Amino acid sequence: MIIADDLIGLIRAYNPSTNAELITKAYNFCLAMHEGQMRRSGEPYYTHPVAVACLLADQHLDDASIITALLHDTIEDTKANFADVERLFSREIAELVDGVTKITNLQLSSNVTKQAENFRKLIMATSKDIRVTLVKLADRLHNMRTIRSMAPEKQQQKARETMDIYAPLAGRMGMHWLREELEDLAFQVLNPEGRQSIIRRFIKLQNETGDVVEQINGDLLYEMDRAGIAAEIQGRAKKPYSIWRKMQTKELSFSRLSDIYGFRLIVGDEADCYRVLGVIHQRWRAVPGRFKDYISQPKTNGYRSIHTTVSGRNARRVEAQIRTKAMHQVAEKGAAATWSYRDGERVENPFALDPSAWIASLTERFGAEGDDGEFFEAFKLEMYTDQVFCFTPKGEVIKLPRGATPIDFAYAIHTRIGSACVSAKVDGIRVPLWTRLRNGQSVQIITAEGQTPPASWIDIAATGRAKTAIRRSLREVDRDKFINLGREFARVAFENVNKKATDRALSTAAKHFGLPDADELLARLGSAEIAAREVVAELYPNLKVRSTDEVVSALAVIGLEPGQNFTHATCCHPLPGERIVGITFRGRGVVVHTIDCLNMLLYETQMDRWLDLAWHDGQHAVTHPARIEVTIRNGAGVMGRICTLIGDQKANISDMHFIDRKPDYFKLIINLELRDVSQLHMVLTALEAENEVAEVSRHQDPKLGKNQGAFEGEWDKIGI
Repeated sequence: MIIADDLIGLIRAYNPSTNAELITKAYNFCLAMHEGQMRRSGEPYYTHPVAVACLLADQHLDDASIITALLHDTIEDTKANFADVERLFSREIAELVDGVTKITNLQLSSNVTKQAENFRKLIMATSKDIRVTLVKLADRLHNMRTIRSMAPEKQQQKARETMDIYAPLAGRMGMHWLREELEDLAFQVLNPEGRQSIIRRFIKLQNETGDVVEQINGDLLYEMDRAGIAAEIQGRAKKPYSIWRKMQTKELSFSRLSDIYGFRLIVGDEADCYRVLGVIHQRWRAVPGRFKDYISQPKTNGYRSIHTTVSGRNARRVEAQIRTKAMHQVAEKGAAATWSYRDGERVENPFALDPSAWIASLTERFGAEGDDGEFFEAFKLEMYTDQVFCFTPKGEVIKLPRGATPIDFAYAIHTRIGSACVSAKVDGIRVPLWTRLRNGQSVQIITAEGQTPPASWIDIAATGRAKTAIRRSLREVDRDKFINLGREFARVAFENVNKKATDRALSTAAKHFGLPDADELLARLGSAEIAAREVVAELYPNLKVRSTDEVVSALAVIGLEPGQNFTHATCCHPLPGERIVGITFRGRGVVVHTIDCLNMLLYETQMDRWLDLAWHDGQHAVTHPARIEVTIRNGAGVMGRICTLIGDQKANISDMHFIDRKPDYFKLIINLELRDVSQLHMVLTALEAENEVAEVSRHQDPKLGKNQGAFEGEWDKIGI
């Protein structure tokens, strides 16, 4: 058990002028208020707030934050109230404790609408004093460390909430160590088998290669000594969840994963950072496209560092992060660095940014009465994404999330510019509006009077700001169309539970979703912002909606006109789960493409032919075509095993043909019929794990779209 003197000792180590008397008073008040209360683990309850206080002391936070940690559950779980805390301590501490209490009471893992509403309240509480969030994050960390004492369903709920909300929030606060630990603790609950498989592979790799971290650490120290640079080097294997996420996003097996080891080199000043970079690149070969300079272009949360990936010992890729001590403090502590003390004085770290300014700008942008769902979406987009830095023709820097397009760039300048955008030039060359921008590019937006954003831009835009502005514009322009479409969606959904979508039922549902009236609800249904089944579930939670397991193939796509037929584009073979757009052809219906299909270049000046489409929710039939390209060893029984692996994933093989035959290897294209894109990933993963498979990838060929309406001359225009 940690006693008051132990806690005070931790604080005095960095803040000799701490108010020990007040800390002791808060400690004793915590013990008295929680007397007789027990945690699910069987420990006295007060051990939890004391542990949270110690976590904040490790971050060198001020006395008010640590006292708040000691008292953070007193107003919620004991007979103490706001007035008691204010009288015994201070108004400041009472407001901090009250702020943490309000966050704790929010149900962030409830239904989507309620979750969005509560998330707005969380951010509003955070915007008043960032220390409220720092205490809450420490509270969540200790709860996750002791989560095994909870009931299994409660563990799942808390772990999902942590993964969706608290871990990315910690990352956006710049507290990367905290984000990584929260993610890994949640991962351990949500996917224990996946985490164990990563750990087992790590152990096997270490047995085969020895301690790679220690070996590379020695190599780096040797090079730094030769160059006369004083550097502290920290090496580590990346966390299991970080590796798992990279395997999923890049669709790679563990054996093909690179840079699973990371090293930090902490030096004296900024000039040494660039000297270290030169030394590393002279010794090891740099991996193209993996260099990032966050010193000259810091992240919005204040993070500064140089990142480079090199081919190190035994050709294994290694990521190196180079920074100064002050930069390292911000990289580790993030927002906490703003409140850190050293030798009794608040530390003025020139790199520390107070994220409350960012939160305030977001809350101001959406306003107190704005749409909770749009606020939630915008905030999640800003929390989850890294950034790129692009320039206006006048040289002004525009910061955007990775994956942003010229549409996002236009809306970042001004909503009016975004809505009037018709095309864009990147580095002087005209590009499609769905082009993903990269660091350092110069972007020129071309506008036209009377232009309004088409619905297809929703899927192209990456930022919450752009998506929100586009939706608002669409709701204004196409409101009547969306209301009629939404009414039809509602009718079908209600009939599935033998009910009628009456005006009264729709008005009641609108209130449940926090919307002003039934028309607004129908407009949201028609624009696919709310699913009709969610409305039914909200009104009739005890009724079972008839299964949508088999979405009829002819009705798989939303957004077609009555009687309009569609076909899959043979160039990109879109699958349910992917973002799609339709191109209309006279007498031939609609051809459905993925949003990033190269052939969309042919129609960039014919926006009137574009249709904003989406896949129906539910489980689709195994009828959607796709192609994969596989290179296999030429051996007895290999082809049979490949077919068996595909069949094990419940996919159908419709055709296959060889495109290259060598004495030892065959390359072939296999035509599949699949349910959705996730089933495709399952097939690719299963084949990738097979020893007889050298390479496997999805096969898409723009030239195969030739027979679906494009003219020969049009192919020449885009160099195909």
